[in-house]
Amino acid sequence: MKILVIGDPHGDVKKLRKIPKKDVDLILLTGDLGKADLMRKMVFENIERKKKGLEEKEFSPRQKKKAFMEAYNSSMIVVKYLSKFSPVYTIYGNVESSNSETKNYSKKIGLPLPLLTDNLNKIKGVRVINNKLVKLNRIRIGGLEYFVDTNWVVDFKPSDYSKKLKKAMKETKKARSVLKKFGRVDILIHHQPPYGYLDKVGKMAPKTWQGKHAGSKLILNYIRNNKPKYAFCGHIHEGEGHVKIGKTEVYNLGVGGWKIIEL
Repeated sequence: MKILVIGDPHGDVKKLRKIPKKDVDLILLTGDLGKADLMRKMVFENIERKKKGLEEKEFSPRQKKKAFMEAYNSSMIVVKYLSKFSPVYTIYGNVESSNSETKNYSKKIGLPLPLLTDNLNKIKGVRVINNKLVKLNRIRIGGLEYFVDTNWVVDFKPSDYSKKLKKAMKETKKARSVLKKFGRVDILIHHQPPYGYLDKVGKMAPKTWQGKHAGSKLILNYIRNNKPKYAFCGHIHEGEGHVKIGKTEVYNLGVGGWKIIEL
């Protein structure tokens, strides 16, 4: 079975066109499907304001919807394009929103928003595999959606620390349960890298973040204990590269990087 794995597309179809897709049986994506320029700008603007002792800027509902739709529309374009060549399985990164998250956000800003998960799953050959184990021709593929590991909150100390730590503890507990159910897999698709490997934050981030490891200790422990053949991620774009953790081949495919494997 010939599998093409692509790192965070971020809406860049032009880059995807350069990837060889002939005779591929399956395409796997590491999340962050769509363009998130507006989302990133809003988040980092408030990080800088906080450093200067200023109050966070409150963006209007229209601005928030515009940022959401930038990510949504470009996600749909990316997946529709790739689905012309092969079945596509994807997890979610920190750009995408689940149906429940979208509904809550829509209610919060008072504007209607489309449901990405429902609309992706309607595309022929496309499947969202968040926290799911998929078996194809005896190949076991585990899809772990993005979550905030507690170690990230402790190391990066975001605003509303206590609130975010509580949320991270809940998300990490859920991720631990998912990985336990996976057991040993041939391929693990996850968004953020394992802690200490291909996960160092670069110069594009706020200065207080630069040089820190932003990966997940939970994912690292899973790889060490369960030894999948391959582990693929993205998220920390400047960490793009390849390492081995024990017997596991770990690839951070960055933004639109790719790897073809045969199993």
